[in-house]
Amino acid sequence: MTLAYKHILVAVDGSDEAEWAFKKATGIAKRNAAALNLIYVVDTRSFTGVKLHEPDIEEQAYDYGKELLNSYKQEAQAIGVLEVHTFLTPGSPKKVISRDTAKKVEADLIVCGASGMNAFERYLMGSVSLHIVRNSSCDVLVVRRPETE
Repeated sequence: MTLAYKHILVAVDGSDEAEWAFKKATGIAKRNAAALNLIYVVDTRSFTGVKLHEPDIEEQAYDYGKELLNSYKQEAQAIGVLEVHTFLTPGSPKKVISRDTAKKVEADLIVCGASGMNAFERYLMGSVSLHIVRNSSCDVLVVRRPETE
C-alpha cells in the first residue's frame, strides 16, 4: 500500500473555499509528483428559468469556467506541478465530480471546498462536498477557509 497520491481531482467554482482547496491540492500534487485534474461544473439546471430573461447566461457561465480553469492551470504549473488537466463540463456537480470525472481520471484523492454556496443554495440543492464525501470511492479532503479570512 502506498501513501502517495497520483491522480488528484480538485473541484473549483470561483468561491474562496474552492480557492483554498486548489491551493492545498497543488501542494499535495507537487509533493507527490501527482497529476492535478481541475474541474469546473456548469450546473445547467439552475439556468432553466433565467434563460428567458438572460439568454446568454449559460454561455457566460462556460466562459467564466474556462477563464478560471486556465488561470488555475497556469498557477499550478508556475509552482511546479508538471501534469495539469482541466475539465469544463455540464451537469450536476454532485454526480459529475464524485462519480464521472473521478472515475475518468482514476482519482485517488478529491479535494473540494467545504462550501462554495450560500446557506439558501445549500438548503435547496444540498451540500456538494457532503455528497462527494459520502459517494466517492477514493479519499476526499474537504478544505475550510481559515477563520481569519
